[in-house]
Amino acid sequence: MSTSRESLTQAFQNKSAVIGVIGLGYVGLPLLDAFISKGFRCVGFDVDAKKVTELNAGRSYIKHVSSEKVGGWREAKKFEATADLSRLKEPDALIICVPTPLTDSRDPDLSFVEGTARSIAAALRPGQLVVLESTTYPTTTRDVVLPILEEGGLVCGRDFFLAFSPEREDPGNAKYSAAGIPKVVGGMDPAALELAAAMYAQAVVSVVPVSSPEIAEACKILENTYRAVNIALVNELKTLFDRMGIDVWEVIDAAKTKPFGFSAFYPGPGLGGHCIPIDPFYLTWLARKYSMTTRFIELAGEVNARMPEYVVMRLMEFLNELGKPIRGSRICLLGVAYKKDIDDPRESPSFVLMELLLARGATLTYNDPHVPKLPKMRHHPSLPEMASQELTPEFLASQDCVLIATDHSAYDYAEIVRHARLVLDTRNATSKVTAGREKIRKA
Repeated sequence: MSTSRESLTQAFQNKSAVIGVIGLGYVGLPLLDAFISKGFRCVGFDVDAKKVTELNAGRSYIKHVSSEKVGGWREAKKFEATADLSRLKEPDALIICVPTPLTDSRDPDLSFVEGTARSIAAALRPGQLVVLESTTYPTTTRDVVLPILEEGGLVCGRDFFLAFSPEREDPGNAKYSAAGIPKVVGGMDPAALELAAAMYAQAVVSVVPVSSPEIAEACKILENTYRAVNIALVNELKTLFDRMGIDVWEVIDAAKTKPFGFSAFYPGPGLGGHCIPIDPFYLTWLARKYSMTTRFIELAGEVNARMPEYVVMRLMEFLNELGKPIRGSRICLLGVAYKKDIDDPRESPSFVLMELLLARGATLTYNDPHVPKLPKMRHHPSLPEMASQELTPEFLASQDCVLIATDHSAYDYAEIVRHARLVLDTRNATSKVTAGREKIRKA
């Protein structure tokens, strides 16, 4: 096996190795870009035939990986996509980038990881490296993925290699692409760590080796729990300061002038994205298995989950000032992506806001320059089909309130305030608007 390890290491170093990426979404496509741009040939796997067809035609469905880039991969014969999982035996390395959502009871849903591991096991050949990147709780690689991969008779460390390296993708962040973010890597054994580090070293800015997959898994959970807890803190302070008549945004701007001991986090209408609203609950679930509670994390989750309700209550207060009930009021929600300047709607608090507004009888519309049609969302099946409305002066003037849920840079906030009757700003997006401030409320 040492000969196989040496030849695989050499293949990574001379870039003759074929890299397989399973899951062609917001994590998989940027990762492919990192490897292909360094000269590797890659195969992308996905069970969604529509995605496969689009990519093989040179078309991207993700904003920050352009169709021009995907077309370039195809023209250079460096990439092909397939839904044929029997071909998993072809690449030298397989990187798993599939979703890890929560169930309705906030337990980890590893069905995508387990299904992928079974597909790999059916095709696994000696000498392959398998790396799990999907965010999950510590011990998943060892206790869930490893036994499935060994069901076919091959033995980890002897016949194949297994490691964990958490994805750190930040959609919409122009400063940090997948290639520019250090990769933490933990291997099941020293050989797996060496191979995974050798592979990633060819594609990313630096590799951070750690002693086990559990350390690497826990690292990602810590990163996102840190953010979730700090966002909960400023969300809770926001509700307090609002009652006191204090602008939390100005407070944060003042606090962040301190050059040490403070990192700025910002309030909003709730948490969005695939990581921060979900990952801390992996840890609370794992704690229960060890007969422990993570009260701090659970409280942060409760605070953040309450924010959409708080926003709607503030909206009701402001409409009451104008003598209008929320029932029958025309509300336009700006932004359904979970953060600014991206097309990713996963776990966006905008969908919760929509449900709350519709339940209270509002006449609801939305606009998002990055999301032209309201996608079907797993946890919000009751939302009606909707298309983004053009923000003409006439349309804005016809609305009883414009609710800013996502602060996209494409919005002309001065024009929105000029024509709208009332603007409810959850993101401090109108802070530089001078005219018409009497129409702006913050929540």
